Amino acid sequence: MSDLKEICSGLPLDPLPANRGRDPNVPHAPIRTPNLTAEEERLALRNALRYFPPSHHATLAPEFAQELRQYGHIYMYRFCPTLRMRAYPIDQYPCRTRQAASMMLMIMNNLDPAVAQFPQELVTYGGNGQVFSNWAQFRLVMHYLSEMTEEQTLVMYSGHPMGLFPSLPSSPRAIITNGMVIPNYSSRDQYEKMFALGVSMYGQMTAGSYCYIGPQGIVHGTMLTVLNAGRRYLGSGDLRGRVFVTSGLGGMSGAQAKAAVISGCIGVIAEVDEAPLRKRHEQGWLMEVTSSMEQCIKRIREARRSKTPLSLGYHGNIVDLWERLVLEFERTGELLVDLGSDQTSLHNPYNGGYYPVQLSFRQANQLMSTDPDRFRSIVQESLRRQITAINKLSDAGMFFWDYGNAFLLEAQRAGADVKKVGGGATEFRYPSYVQHIMGDIFSLGFGPFRWVCTSGDPQDLAVTDNIAATVLEEISASVSDRIKQQYSDNIRWIREAGKHKMVVGSQARILYSDQKGRVCIALAINQAIADGRVSAPVVISRDHHDVSGTDSPFRETSNVYDGSAFCADMAVQNFVGDAFRGATWVALHNGGGVGWGEVMNGGFGLLLDGSEEAAKRARLMLNWDVSNGVARRCWSGNSNAYETIQRTMEGDRQLRVTMPFPVQDEHVLDRALQG
Repeated sequence: MSDLKEICSGLPLDPLPANRGRDPNVPHAPIRTPNLTAEEERLALRNALRYFPPSHHATLAPEFAQELRQYGHIYMYRFCPTLRMRAYPIDQYPCRTRQAASMMLMIMNNLDPAVAQFPQELVTYGGNGQVFSNWAQFRLVMHYLSEMTEEQTLVMYSGHPMGLFPSLPSSPRAIITNGMVIPNYSSRDQYEKMFALGVSMYGQMTAGSYCYIGPQGIVHGTMLTVLNAGRRYLGSGDLRGRVFVTSGLGGMSGAQAKAAVISGCIGVIAEVDEAPLRKRHEQGWLMEVTSSMEQCIKRIREARRSKTPLSLGYHGNIVDLWERLVLEFERTGELLVDLGSDQTSLHNPYNGGYYPVQLSFRQANQLMSTDPDRFRSIVQESLRRQITAINKLSDAGMFFWDYGNAFLLEAQRAGADVKKVGGGATEFRYPSYVQHIMGDIFSLGFGPFRWVCTSGDPQDLAVTDNIAATVLEEISASVSDRIKQQYSDNIRWIREAGKHKMVVGSQARILYSDQKGRVCIALAINQAIADGRVSAPVVISRDHHDVSGTDSPFRETSNVYDGSAFCADMAVQNFVGDAFRGATWVALHNGGGVGWGEVMNGGFGLLLDGSEEAAKRARLMLNWDVSNGVARRCWSGNSNAYETIQRTMEGDRQLRVTMPFPVQDEHVLDRALQG
């Protein structure tokens, strides 16, 4: 395809493409406020011009300077391709190896306007989850991948392609790191400067690792969370007539509406920005939209009475909605909400991740760039109001949990009443969803396994769906009741996934599986490619938010209580171990989910092409990818993980894990410390 050849031919310099600026027809990232000194502005400009020969500097320097001052970052809009960004079938990419072509497909999927939150700023989701820092990097990466052989590895430094380096055919074809900042300098303010200078980047989780598959991933994770929240807090998996109130309909949070309906409940989601709200409604993920608070409350009452599943988007501020629900309770004694959470991007609270109730959407966008200090203070006041309302509803019987988006962490920093009396460093008045719900699932080895059919053919996806469901049904026949429940939820999901129109962008699927399920599904799909039942290779991957992928004390490792929740050995070991066990590419990021400096996370992509070599890689790498995290959770004292890793060792004699001996008599500690 000639257009794909064009974007793989390197930087277009002779002539330079026309500078069309920003496209008014797509959403754009909020203006950044890096507060650079004059000398730092000069450095940012010099850094950006490094990508171009001096003959072009006089043309490019003024427009790059304007971008820096107008938007807080040099995106190089001039070099944004006119080609429609999407996951083209793998055979259309001009490459020497299919491993490289699979990466190109995944990169272009991350930047597809149907998938990406702010496509022209190279942001996939989360407000600031970058694929690259600028468009020159995108073009160079595509060029390198088109020329790569199976004896080269592409090295990526925070969006910057350092180049192709000689390696082995068994090595990863790309090694990606994002935001690897010296710990003492990993602050938000430092990040804004480093990103503006073009030297570091926030890769979120699957944005900067090229493995995002659209909001389907979090639809499934949210569905599992809501179902298990119902079991834990309401004593039932039947959520008909139950109301779940939350906020955010953007990249990740946009999945909440669909997940609520699949779970059978009434999901009410507040969103201040009309663009994502309309997008979810047009996609059919959001059944109804209203900007009237009266209509919103009326529809909640009607749906509760009729026990009809509903996803209702309220175009307004979540704080107003929480305060109105308090007022309804105080007026009538009727508690209109059973379950509550929040999924605004509070890892990025002062730059578009959270909109305070006191300002309109337009006013907030203006103030965050013109008076950042005042905006920060207004955000904190809004968070205090939000928590006050949530606390009143919680006291009345609503169950609230933190969705791992740094909501309670930022509320605490704002001075809100979220302290847990006698709690540890990672505990608040409300549990994180990992502490109460997903943590146990992770400790059983279950996590978000996913795959992408590189043919782009929906028929291939249907075949792989059937393979996965059949594999899980076979394994499920001989497992404990606890594990069977997890398999059952996922079999139900995969059998119905086609009906729910989950695909946005690439022909992809996600489910939660344990180690055995992941390996068996991967091997069965690889065999189907070899047999021709699946027409082209398949990329397997996962969310970084998984058993082993992420060290995050306020989310993924918030239920690790041996003092190691703030240690990042697991994520780093995962990244390194996946690399030499056969991954096609690996990524390690600072930040993701709960914010810069708060988390380390890693992920991988692995191409299944039907070969024996691919089967060997999948078996070796996937077993490690899960066992690494289960072993760490076992050592921290988690009983589910202890049983899981013991069972895994029984099935694999080469696996030998150091097992903990618990202190059975607490008096031993008392006597020793008193002595």
